[in-house]
Amino acid sequence: MDLKELDLSYILHTYNRKYVNFKYGKGATLFDEEGKDFIDFTSGIGVVSVGHGNERLAKAICDQAKKIIHISNLFLIESQAYLAKELVELSGYDMRVFFANSGAEANEGAIKIARKYGEVDGEVKRYKIITLKNSFHGRTITALKATGQEAMHNYFGPFPDGFVYAENIDEILKLIDEKTVAVMIELIQGEGGVEPLEIKKVQSLSQELKKRDILLIVDEVQTGIYRTGEFLASNLYQIEPEIITLAKGLGGGVPIGAVMTSLKDIFSFGDHGSTFGGNYLSTRAALEVLDILKEEDLKERIAIFSSYLQQIAKNNDLKEVGIGLMRGLRTKDSSTQEKILENAFNNRVLVLKAGRNTIRFLPPLTISPEEIKEGMERFKKALNKR
Repeated sequence: MDLKELDLSYILHTYNRKYVNFKYGKGATLFDEEGKDFIDFTSGIGVVSVGHGNERLAKAICDQAKKIIHISNLFLIESQAYLAKELVELSGYDMRVFFANSGAEANEGAIKIARKYGEVDGEVKRYKIITLKNSFHGRTITALKATGQEAMHNYFGPFPDGFVYAENIDEILKLIDEKTVAVMIELIQGEGGVEPLEIKKVQSLSQELKKRDILLIVDEVQTGIYRTGEFLASNLYQIEPEIITLAKGLGGGVPIGAVMTSLKDIFSFGDHGSTFGGNYLSTRAALEVLDILKEEDLKERIAIFSSYLQQIAKNNDLKEVGIGLMRGLRTKDSSTQEKILENAFNNRVLVLKAGRNTIRFLPPLTISPEEIKEGMERFKKALNKR
């Protein structure tokens, strides 16, 4: 069997893959087994935040692997403690942190925090969580139910009760009742079409929720770790959520998720846990990622990337959307979107599909100006072939 046959024979068919075999990468460039280079505007769906083949990250992982990879959370984990401190200080919020392995797990933890907050003396008083209809919060059963896209609920019910979907941010307050404990939103809907929520509306919602003692959960799995230019999109929006979830870019490719909350004493021993979450390898990697990104000049990179997209949108009857290095170009229909995605791949530039007929761009945060230019030139050729 060749590699494609092996994949088709032994891997569950959950991904509509491109059968290219990448052998190594450098920065925002990937190389296949034939030595062809591809400019990567996806970073593994917002994960490879410091680029492929980053020597500092590789060294940190290697050094840690030679010592301890994993011991379990039954014992003190030095790098976990330092990473929690770093996340709290960079966020500017007074919080504590729980570490998981993914965004879905982080969101599950956030939901459990909210549900426990809604209990009074062991009796469930409030349990409902309001999310947006175009949201995406993960693939586990509860995170999937929190996702407001109805098509994603096919086949997998029955689901946990207690999730209510608002059409848009304006409708959220109308859906609150005596059983509502939290509102869960993405400040920029990634899978939903790289759609930013309006800042003033989010600020107004945040203020009103605090008055009503309703928790605000912000899913920053995709928007966090400098993706918008700020450490958190919550910082950019100038709000103070009670719960924030992180994953994707935090480990630079090593799986890690995190829940941050101002409800610092919400959990008691045994209320929540994770076998792998926050182990030595993942937290050491995340510390190095944060050290690297703190040294980066993201403003210049964001300005260059945005300038290219604005010009492309103007010349091709497309709509530019997004913030920072989380960007999109919205096409007129799904067939146009699919054609652009296929042409881009054939021109060796990697981009992503998102909702609302959007082409999504999530490049490594360390992408060079030269890689941006080369990738954009290839993308323009893809557009010309429609």
